[in-house]
Amino acid sequence: MLGVAQLMVILDNTIVNIALPTAQHALGFSNADRQWIVTAYSLAFGSLLLLGGRIGDIFGRKRTLIIGLVGFAGASAIGGASVNFPMLVSARTVQGAFGALLAPSVLALLTTTFNDPGERGKAFAIYGGIAGAGGALGLLLGGLLTSYASWRWTLYVNLAFAAIAITGALLWLKNEKDADRDPLDIPGLCLVTGGLFCLVYGFSHAETTAWNNPFTIGFLVFGVILLASFAMLELRVSHPLLPLRIVRNRTRGGSMLAMLFASMGLFGVFLFLTYYLQETLRFSPVRTGLAFLPMVVALAGMAQVSNRVLLPRLGPKVIVPIGLLLAAAALFLLHGVGLHSSYVSHVLPSLLLLGLGFGLSLAPSFSTGTLGLAPHDAGVGSATLNTTQQVGGSVGTALLNTLAAGAATAYLVGRAMTPANLQTAALHSYTTAFLWSSLIFVVGAVVAGLVLPMGNMRALSGPAPESTAAEPARVPG
Repeated sequence: MLGVAQLMVILDNTIVNIALPTAQHALGFSNADRQWIVTAYSLAFGSLLLLGGRIGDIFGRKRTLIIGLVGFAGASAIGGASVNFPMLVSARTVQGAFGALLAPSVLALLTTTFNDPGERGKAFAIYGGIAGAGGALGLLLGGLLTSYASWRWTLYVNLAFAAIAITGALLWLKNEKDADRDPLDIPGLCLVTGGLFCLVYGFSHAETTAWNNPFTIGFLVFGVILLASFAMLELRVSHPLLPLRIVRNRTRGGSMLAMLFASMGLFGVFLFLTYYLQETLRFSPVRTGLAFLPMVVALAGMAQVSNRVLLPRLGPKVIVPIGLLLAAAALFLLHGVGLHSSYVSHVLPSLLLLGLGFGLSLAPSFSTGTLGLAPHDAGVGSATLNTTQQVGGSVGTALLNTLAAGAATAYLVGRAMTPANLQTAALHSYTTAFLWSSLIFVVGAVVAGLVLPMGNMRALSGPAPESTAAEPARVPG
């Protein structure tokens, strides 16, 4: 049930993207407006995650999960019935807001429900597999629905997912008895929400304009200032929105950094490999989705092995960096594809290696990124992990798009604008993105290897979840 809820959120990052050209044609909006269908969702989702996690801590995760599911489904229904651009972009914004309430609730419920190491490993293996493979499944489902039904069904399908998850939540989840009744840190909430909004918008703006654009620079700088102010405020307030004990722990902090870099590189896989398969190898949307399935199978299988067998024995310091290095090797191999490369000989081996790498890195990072959290910290801790994933995706998309566009432009300097040169320039942009994605994974592996502590899961878990007693005294402010 929790897996279905998480799948619905993850799918929405890619399933709608496949349908955008068809939706644009049906509703008659411009290319500039088209980007806002993606950006509106990302802005609402990314900037409200910490608030969503804190609401779950206060009112109980079962309630916030069900409210999030109902709201997400309702917004999806409105989006699917859209008759114009404002209606669709508004629905996507509301989707993102309810997604920010839903996603931390799912992860927090996993964290507080599965305390037995064996059961926890099994649960997070499934969750990590869904989180890593959901994007590829979204491409396949989006292609199928757009090709054989309507673009509107890429939104309507969420009603079916939500109905299953709500039914499961009502039948099997229990209301939490002890909610966190600490006062809400309103100044901190305003600072972190504004800071995340500015960062996500700044990266989205860079993707569609340029890094030296005044609005891009202004939003990014202001976002950093707001987040730095938030960090300073959290040191002083009596009831911080994000207690430092959550991120100061090396196991959780290292896992969040690994998630940040993995999410940056992950978008290079889905975005530019989709372009390569469709624009260069001339795959249909459905065939493109099918092409990713071997990666999904490899990821799901390795997620089970890594979380249930390797992680308990070896700990994250060993397996997470190895997984990131495997992903780096896969993308370096993709860097060598050409205009007439075979999917079986050139793309498939890299996808299988990617699946193994993501299964070794992403799935364990979700488990260790929430390890040892006290129940009253589970919501905001889960939201923090979700936030690093969302910010990483925004950074990666903007950065890789810019590098790819620059590579294509540089290739065409001094060359005629013939179809052959344009096709080669596009290929050069994709392979450049693959190479930079590979380097991002290498950096992530180094950072994770340096920050994550040595030890197996039993040693890292400690005798009991951390409590507020471990927090140093604060100066009220």
